[in-house]
Amino acid sequence: MSIIRWRPGFAEDPFEEMDKFLREGLPAVASEKTIGFVPTVDIYETKEGLVVESPLAGIDPKDVKISIENNVLTIKGESKKETEVDEKSYYRKEVRSGSFYRRVALPSPVIGEKAKAISENGILKITIPKLPEVKKEKSIKIKIASPKK
Repeated sequence: MSIIRWRPGFAEDPFEEMDKFLREGLPAVASEKTIGFVPTVDIYETKEGLVVESPLAGIDPKDVKISIENNVLTIKGESKKETEVDEKSYYRKEVRSGSFYRRVALPSPVIGEKAKAISENGILKITIPKLPEVKKEKSIKIKIASPKK
């Protein structure tokens, strides 16, 4: 007879579950069709501002909503599939469809009202001007006048 190690309700490493939660988020409650996917993003800086690129091939730009609030960029929308084939006839099904949602904290202060977005060859490109740097405070030396006699 082999010995089966007893494990309490949490993993051996108490932080393992927390790490899994931070990596994967909340467990899925709905089916995969309703969950959709999380689009990937590349963020880089230019002299003028920040550029965010996200591959959204096959998604109509009219179905994508972009917002910036408190230096957090939100991209959300829906990928609609025009024709549906019976699930049983698939050998492999990897093309994602359904709703998507992505929030990204931007690395530097931006002027969200002046952001522009373009979709070209399946790549969503968002350009956001940076907020001008606040000048450092200037110290002023005070001259002490000698009393008049």
